[in-house]
Amino acid sequence: MRTVDVVVIGAGPGGEVAAGRLAEAGLDVVIVEADKVGGECSYYACIPSKALLRPGELLAEARRVPGVAEAVTGPLDVQAVLRRRDSLIGDLDDSGQLPWLAERGVTLVRGWGRLAGEKRVEVGGEIIEARRAVILAGGTRAVLPPIEGLAEAEPWTNREATTAREIPGSLIVIGGGVVGAELSQAYRSLGSRVTLVVGDRGLLPREEDFVRSQVSESLAEQGVDIRAGQRAVAVRRVGDQVTVTMSDGSAVTAEQVLVAAGRVPQTDGLGLETVGAETGGYLKVDERMRVPAVDWLYVVGDLNGRALFTHMAKYQAAIAAGDILGGDLVAEHLADGTGSPRVIFTEPQVAAVGHTTASAAAAGLRVRVIDVPTDGNAGGAFSGGTRGTSRFLVDEDRGVLVGVTITGTAVADFLQAATIAIVGEVPVRRLRHAIPAFPTRSEIWLHLFNALDS
Repeated sequence: MRTVDVVVIGAGPGGEVAAGRLAEAGLDVVIVEADKVGGECSYYACIPSKALLRPGELLAEARRVPGVAEAVTGPLDVQAVLRRRDSLIGDLDDSGQLPWLAERGVTLVRGWGRLAGEKRVEVGGEIIEARRAVILAGGTRAVLPPIEGLAEAEPWTNREATTAREIPGSLIVIGGGVVGAELSQAYRSLGSRVTLVVGDRGLLPREEDFVRSQVSESLAEQGVDIRAGQRAVAVRRVGDQVTVTMSDGSAVTAEQVLVAAGRVPQTDGLGLETVGAETGGYLKVDERMRVPAVDWLYVVGDLNGRALFTHMAKYQAAIAAGDILGGDLVAEHLADGTGSPRVIFTEPQVAAVGHTTASAAAAGLRVRVIDVPTDGNAGGAFSGGTRGTSRFLVDEDRGVLVGVTITGTAVADFLQAATIAIVGEVPVRRLRHAIPAFPTRSEIWLHLFNALDS
């Protein structure tokens, strides 16, 4: 048995941030990882998917700008796109991540870590005891829904889709959430014939209605065959062909099928039962990221289900580390709950924070809805923009913004201003004096102010 101050299970973004902060403060920290240091985001999700999406997005924008469009000829160089993707994910080799841990004095232990009693972690038969705390940062994994023949058809999940060595001539995507929408666009831009089965809930069901319609229209224009209102009920692979049968009796055949039907927390095998913690599902935590009744056990990132985003994992990791070090920073619901920012990297992009119109109504808020065109300003005249709407939800009782959703070309970086306004609960009468520069597309805020003044 070895004894250290803190053991972190999971070396994804949340685990790395927590371990790094604690080690920099002088604590003896061990981080345990069974797969790759850097986690799902670095190798199989955020980074490679955006590497696959960006070239097609940039090409489409260039082709909408006169003068540039004439200079851009020919299709994407697919092999160059894949090489760049491989470079960004280190060819699936995490050795490039290790110096960061070493520089901070964090000890890496390879293997599957599981709790083995109070403040104890077992890894490959070795017991590591923590003097102060254990942090769980194990994340989630893709789920395969109970569709007849699906598992036997050897489907792709996000992992295979983001790291594929070749682009299939045809692809069926099951699932209309963020992963399904983004990877449908990416593979279509790289030459695949794509069929997207979105199910009964439709495309991007958690977002505003105009988001769903604009992204659906754009995907269709790009050549994605969207099967709306249909469910996959059976899958069969014969040789190098996969056939998916729909709920209406129709069928489609392709070279590969990708399942993007949600994720589940990786709680199995964590040994939670050995410390009296709840097992199964996401793990509940308090505002300091501690498990109730187990005050030495912390859970950060996707595993606690509060907000399944890399940036939220890092935020929560900082809170957990601070609490272990005796700080008083606690998570606020506006930060990693309602106010959690999110971006969907489709064309148009979707940048949103806070409530949607539907969730505001469900929460009993009385809101004023103000819509302005994202590129309806001087800045938009110079961009290679496409359809886009900026929706602002103003709480009429408190006079603050409670939700912002923006669609358009390259709008992801618009989001921080909206996040500050919502999480900071800045009165709109005060925001009125934060004047956007001319000529920029940030003048969507000026249109909001003008609407409020009318």
